[in-house]
Amino acid sequence: MLFEPYRNEPFADFSDPATLASFQRALAGVRAQLGRDYPLTIGGEQVVTGSFLESYDPARKDRLVGRVAKAGPREIERAMDAAWEAYADWSRWGMAERARPLVKLAAVMRRRREELAAWLVFEASKNYLEAIADVAEAIDFCEYYARTALPLAEPLPTYAHPGEENTTTFQPMGVGLVIPPWNFLLAILVGTAVGPVVVGNTVIIKPSPATPVIAAKFMELVAEAGFPAGVFNLLTGDDAVLGDALVDHPRTRFINFTGSVATGVRIFERSAKVHPGQHWLKRAFLEMGGKDALIVDASADVELAAASAVASAFGFQGQKCSAMSRLIVVDAVYDAVLERVKALTEALSVGPADDNHDVCAVINERQYVKILGYIEAGKNEARLLTGGGPAGGDGWFIRPTVFADVPVGASIACDEIFGPVVSVLRARDFDHALEIANGSSYALTGGVISEDRRNLEKARREFQAGNLYLNRKITGALVGVQPFGGFKMSGSNTKAGGPDYLRNFMEMKTVTERF
Repeated sequence: MLFEPYRNEPFADFSDPATLASFQRALAGVRAQLGRDYPLTIGGEQVVTGSFLESYDPARKDRLVGRVAKAGPREIERAMDAAWEAYADWSRWGMAERARPLVKLAAVMRRRREELAAWLVFEASKNYLEAIADVAEAIDFCEYYARTALPLAEPLPTYAHPGEENTTTFQPMGVGLVIPPWNFLLAILVGTAVGPVVVGNTVIIKPSPATPVIAAKFMELVAEAGFPAGVFNLLTGDDAVLGDALVDHPRTRFINFTGSVATGVRIFERSAKVHPGQHWLKRAFLEMGGKDALIVDASADVELAAASAVASAFGFQGQKCSAMSRLIVVDAVYDAVLERVKALTEALSVGPADDNHDVCAVINERQYVKILGYIEAGKNEARLLTGGGPAGGDGWFIRPTVFADVPVGASIACDEIFGPVVSVLRARDFDHALEIANGSSYALTGGVISEDRRNLEKARREFQAGNLYLNRKITGALVGVQPFGGFKMSGSNTKAGGPDYLRNFMEMKTVTERF
């Protein structure tokens, strides 16, 4: 065996005073580094353009996390040149030779995991556990893909034919564009970049303008891990300048995207067009979001249901594509579940991430205004149970909000809000609850809390979700354990962290020789 057996990176127990003190020292160390400037990275060279994109702490609006260089058309061409030049060599490395730097990258992140998590606290307003979990997932992606890549170097089984040798193998495709989101700003960046890379592709990374500093830190990790220059290239800057230009570029071979439905659909449409000088059909891999539902039936443990709902809804302020935003409860236990959800929600603390509150700031002013707009709409559509507005302070804080008696067609029950807002819907029985859950155009995550085996088995068959969780929260998929990704308008079902993920970034070639 080339590597030791795969296992998920553990999180951290912040109830342990030593662990807590160590992380607070890491926070102090990163706090002292805030406000610095970061270059682009193209072909292993640091590039400064003279104009900058600023990143601020969502919990303290005037605290500058850092500034990153803005790329333009000239840098796009330079990055394409560097990535294709690196591809010519990198694609010829053996699979094991490419896997080893991933394991080294995981080791580098493991040594620096508290520091990296501290950056997530400041740039994305993640509390301690959410930040450590993000880094742990990034480590998992490296370790898992290093191992699942190895069998892909071997020829595929085919039937023999007399007098011929027939060999079918996978090969890499070329230069890909990686567009990660701001919510899992390290984990998804790492996973969507190293997956294509380990099987021989090279990439240009265009991170979200909301969280660009962690992308610059990732390039430090890549250099420390010893990847050849040009395998990873970083272009930070404005979406309007970089997004369409990189997607449309005739030398872009594939796009690996995680983000909103609107942007994903735009990429899907634009990537289908063949531009002058383009010699292939581009592939687009899209993970786009959800309107995720947790069903509670009449047999459910009410305390488990309420705890699972609140954890699923308000972890990282509901800013997860897997977050529960619809709680569908059958009539028999509706009032009891609602009462416990209200109590648990009101027990959550709200405040800055560096003070480790349960609910911290949403990412920026744009999201803040959008979420509050939905809350105001909800007040006219349903009954406000708790929350319902800003939480004060120096950041983009919103009180965890729960609406009860929400009509199925209400905007808050249909649209992806991507914030700390939950719609509770009443169902007549389990079949009605399942009908409501499946009525969404999304199909990412979902869950059922039940002690009724027939209902659990029916959910296995009929609940439309790429990831279905029974008798637990509906967030927190583990790499290699719960391959993640949905269908319908939730995306192209590439199933990140799954055994077939890497095949998406390879092409199949058959060679026949007759003797």
